[in-house]
This record gives sequence, structure tokens and C-alpha cells, in this order.
Amino acid sequence: MGGGATELTGPDLAVGVAFGDLVQGAPLLGHAHGEAVVVVRVGDDVHAIGASCTHYGGPLAEGLVDGHTIRCPWHHACFDLRTGEAVGAPALADNACYEVARAGDVVQVRTKKEAPKRVAKSSPSSVVIVGAGAAGAACVEMLRKEGYAGPITMLGAEEPGPVDRPNLSKDYLAGSAPEEWIPLGSRERYAELRVELLPSTPATAIDPKAKKVTLSNGRVLDYGALLLATGGEPLRLPIEGGGLPHVSTLRTLADSRAIIERAKNAKTAVVIGASFIGLEVAASLVARGLTVHVVGPEPVPLARALGEALGAHVKKLHERKGVKFHLGTTPKTIRETTVELANGTFLDGDLVVLGVGVKPRVALAEAAGLKVENGVVVDERLRTSASGIWAAGDIARYPDPRLGELVRIEHWVVAERQGQHAARAMLGATTPYRDTPFFWSAHYDVQISYVGNGTGYDAVEVMGALELNDAAVVYRRRGKVIAVATVNRDGVSLGVDAALERGDFEAVEAALRG
Repeated sequence: MGGGATELTGPDLAVGVAFGDLVQGAPLLGHAHGEAVVVVRVGDDVHAIGASCTHYGGPLAEGLVDGHTIRCPWHHACFDLRTGEAVGAPALADNACYEVARAGDVVQVRTKKEAPKRVAKSSPSSVVIVGAGAAGAACVEMLRKEGYAGPITMLGAEEPGPVDRPNLSKDYLAGSAPEEWIPLGSRERYAELRVELLPSTPATAIDPKAKKVTLSNGRVLDYGALLLATGGEPLRLPIEGGGLPHVSTLRTLADSRAIIERAKNAKTAVVIGASFIGLEVAASLVARGLTVHVVGPEPVPLARALGEALGAHVKKLHERKGVKFHLGTTPKTIRETTVELANGTFLDGDLVVLGVGVKPRVALAEAAGLKVENGVVVDERLRTSASGIWAAGDIARYPDPRLGELVRIEHWVVAERQGQHAARAMLGATTPYRDTPFFWSAHYDVQISYVGNGTGYDAVEVMGALELNDAAVVYRRRGKVIAVATVNRDGVSLGVDAALERGDFEAVEAALRG
């Protein structure tokens, strides 16, 4: 993953700081033994871990302490202060954790602790993961972290295996992130984890009674536990020219590479779909010097998800960079260098990208006889209707404890956290899944962080000044906060995230008030 080195600032924690100077729950940035470290006082205890998030190097000193955990302000990764363990995606790698000594009023950071060794409570004969994406990668890491020693096989549909999918429409597509940031794990990493990774050998059938999986090459695998994480499939438009070579969807690394290659010789691009991914693609192509048109049927982009005020603000961000919007209409015909819209407008387009949504890949689950209703239905522990099979990610339709109904959420961090939860459940954990959904969307130098599930919101309140990129947008349902989107208010976002996870709606309101 990306990220930069943290400059060594603050006190030398190896020399020591006064216990009385440490503020309860407030991270103190310093350094010890040549490395940046944060120390945190929790009650009478003091903990010390590495200062940078292992996801993208976010500054943990600016994060939120909640109990014995600390959350990164950038993408809400969560670490256990006592062990450095990454307990909440998008961070999959643990952080450094240090011994802390206290003599009287002086607190000193000593040597690094060794990672704790765990033994799995129960141990399936083998684990097969169907789907080499975010959920699968997170599941693998957590299985080994929790002490599972049995065989693991991960099956995918395309090389190279698990990738950092959000980056495919953001920095990587824009040309500001190197390709080595993209894989979630190298071949060497999966070999170290003793995982048989088959990234281009998808499953073709699952037999839940016999507990067998058939692969595309005819091989048959037995499993003791199986994670179904087949993800989503991008939609294509059934219109004339929709299959031309210069028309792309964006889901895989190969898709992003293809768009980058076509962009090198293109002057204009038409992005069909004013969705999150569509607008992120637009921003990335603007960064590559293209003139970009965005086409969408709605009058305000993202209004359904974010409300009209924030949707209109995002539109202005793009217009200031030269993006031209064509809203309230749809494409009629795509030709080699133009796109004809339903309203009669013709747009120049050397490159066309479709961002019109995805559908869950549930064919395997249906054929296996699993319960499928707008996704694979799972219980509060992510178990499907078949014994020994869990589902996670874009395909999983699970009970939302805050809304009291089944939901299916197509967010990358949700997929990772569900993969982690499924791993623990396979090994005997009985805790229900109740993580707060979180995603982020980048539009030039403005990031929107969204926590909660705003499905069915009936009221929207803007707190702050969107025009200054300093605001929180609150989504309520029958008076209760169900989601919050923030612009440059990381502290608010973190506080709401933690409070929603606990189901503490008074704390949610307090976090919004700052």
C-alpha cells in the first residue's frame, strides 16, 4: 500500500514524558528508537503504536480513540492499542506495538512487542474462498491471524488476484499512484500465508451437501468452510454501439489499464453515468488532460444517495475543472468518435466509460440452491442458508441492526470487514456483524467520507458550509440519524462512525455538534 514516511516530531518517547501530561484518550505524537510513535492514555494504562496507518499511511495522531482502539482519520481503519492489531479494514496489516514502562510520573516507550500468537477455537478441514476480491483477501489475512493452520484456496476470475479496487478509478487512473500500490497482496505474500491462489480459475459449481467446489479446469475441491464473495458485475447498456472497442466499464485492473492506454491517444471522453465511479473516472481523466462529458438521467448527480445539496456541490466541483454535464437525458447511440443522446445532442468522444452500476454475481449461489433475494441472504453472522457457507461483499444481503431490515451494500470497506467477520465466524466466533458501513469518494482535492446506511432517508440537514468544503450532511429516518457524509470534517465522521457502531444515537448527535 501507499503512504509516506512520517517525519519525526514531538518528544523523544524513549527518553520519556510525564504521565500527568497525557490527556485521556488524546493521541500524543512523538518518536522512539528512530520511528514515529503515538502514545495514548486509556485510564491508568498507556499504549504506544506506530504513528502511521498501515493502509495509506494516515496520521493516527489525528484519529479517534474509542476504548482500547484508535481509528485512522483518512479511511477509518481501526487498530487495537494494546497489540497493534488491525481489527477493522481497510487496514489488513498490523501496526507496530511497543512496550511501555512507567516509573513514578515518567512514561517511556521501550522495544517493540512481538505479535500475539493465537490458536483457532475451531478448525474447518479446509477453507475455500470463491472470489479473489476485497472480501476474500481480508478473510485470508484474518484466518491466519486468528490461528487457522489448515489449507486455504482462493479462486478468482482474473489476474492478478485481489486488488485495491477504489484506486482503479481514483489515483491510479489519474496517473498519480504507481501500480505497485494496487495488489492487496503479492504472490509472495500469499505463499507466506500458505494460500493456494488461483486468480484465473473461477468456480463453476458448488455442491453444499457434498461440500465440494468444481473449478473451471475440472478440478474438484472439498471444503470444511466456504466463503462466497463473487462481487458485482458492471452493467452494460443495450444500445447501438455499446460493444465498440473504445467503450469500457471499470471493475478490474485490466479495465483501468485499458482506459489509461486509450486515454493516451484521446482528446475527449464521455462518461455515461453520473455515479460515484463515473464522477471519479471523470476527475481522473481531467487529470490526464482530456475534455470530459458526463451523461446521466437524473437532474442532480448523486442526489439519490447524497441529497440534492451535496450532489449539486459535487457537480460544481467538477464544472470548475471543466467537466461538462448533460443531465436529464440518456445515450441513444455510440459511434466511433461521437455519442448521440436521446435529446438530440451529439458529443465528441474518443473514449467512452460506462458507470451505470453493477449487479451482484449470484448465479453460483442460485445454482447451489442458496436463498437469493436481491443478493445472497445471510444471517447476522453472515451465514447463508447452507451449512458451512458464508457470503460477504457486494452479494451479501444481511440484517442491518440499525435499520432493522435486510440490506446489500456495494462498498469496498464493507466487503473487507465482512470478509474479516466471516473468517472469525468460521473459527467459532458468535458475535453478530454490526460494523458501520463506510466509504470515501475523491473529487479532485475534496474527499467525501460517508458513514452509515442512508437507505430510505426522509430528511437531510446540511451543517456547515458546503461552498467552503467544510460541512456535515446528516440523513435522518423518522427523526433518527442513519448516515452522515462529511467534507473536511474527519473528526465528526470518526465520532459518528464509532457511535453508530455502538448503536448510541445520543453520542451520534453529540459528535455532530462537535
